Amino acid sequence: MRFGVNHTPSVGWFHSWLDFSASDTARDLEQIASLGADHVRIFPLWPVVQPNRTLIRQRALADVATVVDIAGSFGLDVNVDALQGHLSSFDFLPSWLESWHRRNLFTDPDVVASTAAYVEALATAVGDRPNLLGVSIGNEVNQFAHAPHPAPHATTAEQAHTWAAAMVAAARRGLSTATSAGREARDTSAPTVATASGSRPTPLVTVAQYDAAWYDDAQPFGPEHAADHGDATVTHSWVFNGSAALHGALGAGSVRHGEYLLQLAAAWNREPGRPNWLQEVGAPTNVVDPGDAAAFTERTIRHVLGAQDVLGVTWWCSHDVSRSLADFPELEYDLGLFTNDGRLKPAGEAFAALARSGATSTAVPPSTAIVLDDVRPDGSPRSDTRADCAPGGRFAAAWLDCAESAPDGRGPQVLLRSRLGDTALTAARGITSIVDVPDDTTGAPLVVAHPAALP
Repeated sequence: MRFGVNHTPSVGWFHSWLDFSASDTARDLEQIASLGADHVRIFPLWPVVQPNRTLIRQRALADVATVVDIAGSFGLDVNVDALQGHLSSFDFLPSWLESWHRRNLFTDPDVVASTAAYVEALATAVGDRPNLLGVSIGNEVNQFAHAPHPAPHATTAEQAHTWAAAMVAAARRGLSTATSAGREARDTSAPTVATASGSRPTPLVTVAQYDAAWYDDAQPFGPEHAADHGDATVTHSWVFNGSAALHGALGAGSVRHGEYLLQLAAAWNREPGRPNWLQEVGAPTNVVDPGDAAAFTERTIRHVLGAQDVLGVTWWCSHDVSRSLADFPELEYDLGLFTNDGRLKPAGEAFAALARSGATSTAVPPSTAIVLDDVRPDGSPRSDTRADCAPGGRFAAAWLDCAESAPDGRGPQVLLRSRLGDTALTAARGITSIVDVPDDTTGAPLVVAHPAALP
């Protein structure tokens, strides 16, 4: 299993892309590498790279490629997120999408074409780097699609599928272009020596969503969008979603939330063995006391190790936000594994101990699966499945009870009732025991504020 960190620049936060410093970046990445991490996730700001719908700044793309190269010098692979989009309560949409020029991010043909052009250009700019782990379409772009965003870009589930497919295709075109160009360059230069691991793995293309995709039935982007697009199913786990309020910061429902979300999201995977990536998880101090952050980190990762087909865990985040920057939710100033001035925190020590230990997720999937009723007895879709899965929901409670009573301590897989008859899929997933949610299980889904609205 891979261990990585989401890079939050210590100097200037993500505004540092406006005044890029290779030396500041190198200092941060060297510190991340010292944890035993093998990859970082980076976030170029969309308006900085594409300030006009038909202008993609080559200098900005070169800066992103430089970060990938610097990371490589410290032995780090890199995942590049394209559409930022949204970061730590702040939106970064280009001005050509806002105010007098407002058009729908997901459905306007010109906007979709221009956005795809940016994604393709970014993938092309970094696609020939040997340490490129992959390209994510963007950071939790689904939060723009529905409330509680204050100005959502309305879309339907089908339109969201069309949009996601277009962005994934654009990223793959860019990677293909870069690979072809790199091959041509090598063909005209001196012969290269193969690495010990053989040819470089194909970089991943992924779609990253915040957890409303699995917990909010009104969110247009759903579980299928995570499972049907890209090369891995990506989850972001944050216990300020009600988990910590319900279970306590170190309660089973909190430290197992990352594991639960991985199992829940994997239920929609159409192919056994599809990689599952916990691409964001952190210890938010509005619900996790700083004194508990190290224990939360260690227990969360250890439970994730029990899930199947885990590509990796990528912790949020590398460095605390500087107190010199205003108007962040309070928790953002204390999420780092390092302080803003580079001192390793207890949570960082806990992360490093696991990363350096060579801990890996088990190759054998949990043999028990609990059935999620995504359809009614007549086979028609349920309209409240996702609410049932949310913290406090009846299914979430049943999964946790099953996990806590498991002899091996591992949480069960999740099997959709709509796929219960697919015995080949069930066998391929290693499921030998199937249980239903007990009739006497009760739940009361919580209503919690969106992170951007937190004090």
